[in-house]
Amino acid sequence: MLVLAAQTVRVVLVPELTRAAGQGRLGAETRSYASALVLLALPASLVVAVFAHPLADAITGRLPHDAVTAAGGSLRWLVPAGFAQMLAAVGGAALAARDSYVVSALGFASGAVVAVVVFVLLVDAHGPVALSWGLAANAGVALAFVSAPLLGRLSAAGLLARLGRIAQLVALPLALQGFYVVALRFAAGLGVGHVTSLSYAYIFAAAVVAATASSLAIVSSAPLTRRGLDAEQAAAHIVHSVWLSLVVTAAAAGVFALVGGRIVELVLGDAFAGDAGRELGRLVAYLAPWMVAAVAFTVAFPLVFVFERRAVLLPLAAAALAVHVPLSYGLREAFGLAGLALALGLSTLGVLVVLLASVSRRLLVLSALGLWRPTLAVAGLTALTFGLAEVALPDAPAAAAGFVLYALVLLAIRPRALGAAWAHVRALR
Repeated sequence: MLVLAAQTVRVVLVPELTRAAGQGRLGAETRSYASALVLLALPASLVVAVFAHPLADAITGRLPHDAVTAAGGSLRWLVPAGFAQMLAAVGGAALAARDSYVVSALGFASGAVVAVVVFVLLVDAHGPVALSWGLAANAGVALAFVSAPLLGRLSAAGLLARLGRIAQLVALPLALQGFYVVALRFAAGLGVGHVTSLSYAYIFAAAVVAATASSLAIVSSAPLTRRGLDAEQAAAHIVHSVWLSLVVTAAAAGVFALVGGRIVELVLGDAFAGDAGRELGRLVAYLAPWMVAAVAFTVAFPLVFVFERRAVLLPLAAAALAVHVPLSYGLREAFGLAGLALALGLSTLGVLVVLLASVSRRLLVLSALGLWRPTLAVAGLTALTFGLAEVALPDAPAAAAGFVLYALVLLAIRPRALGAAWAHVRALR
């Protein structure tokens, strides 16, 4: 939750820091946010370290004791690592306010590589806790790249004010990641193995969203803040960005629907062969509605700060979680893991609708009118190309043929809206 919220911090702070840079206050604003995060991170990490076991017991539910032990040991590392990622995100947002993205890209990419290396070297000897060590190393590398003199002398009142602002900034992204934690908790009630399947499926799906929509949101926030937007321009930005992201998201969902099990077995090992791998692959496909809603939310969320409409964030976060819990329970009882995936999509879509309406009802209407066509068009194209391949070929050749056919049809028809979307994103930079 903290790491994914950190990615949101990178996006939502950019408009504010861009305005601060224009007024010559970028350094002071950056240091103030970083100092406030440190003020929050130290006691939070201490509390988690002391109460790691009962927290792990609450998270894992009825899973075996080994799961509680692994979760408790991991929490002691994951929470400090998450806050370190948030600090790195503040530094990345400050660099983005200067139109500098290379250092952040190198930092986060290098951290990811180090995380994998640490995990691979230590997992055999130490088990699942090695993953949390790898993520802690990831955070340290990313922070080392983007950190500059972030901390300075500030009054206690200034720090508390920044903490309040940070709470407002991250409340809604944390609530959306809370949807996932709720889903994991309900998945635990289905028995051993279901939590693992859901968590890996979510990671695969979230990676697709992060690689497309999150990247677009990061590089567009500063230019849009300087330029200024009305409802029509904001809706056009959302539609164009979602178009580009949907093209990749739909292709990934189509491939996973056909050979997700084999991909999972290849990446995660023999333990995910057979039914376990096929279930995980299907879950990624079931998460396609969530991916679409998450893409649109990721692109739209920074606009709240461009338009400076923040009042709705805290109450919307609380209301969304309150609705998601019974929705997840009901759909789990009806459809099992597939129901939990569906609940994630419905809840995220509901948050998106309220968020757009809070900025402008006209923005909501224009975005809805603009998004239904690309969503149906890409979904139809995916179903047609991968469906034809599935009918004619075995699974693995069908996935390859479906992907090639999907790409060829896109190249052949060259949708005007897709070309306009690409031109729009290029114009931002």
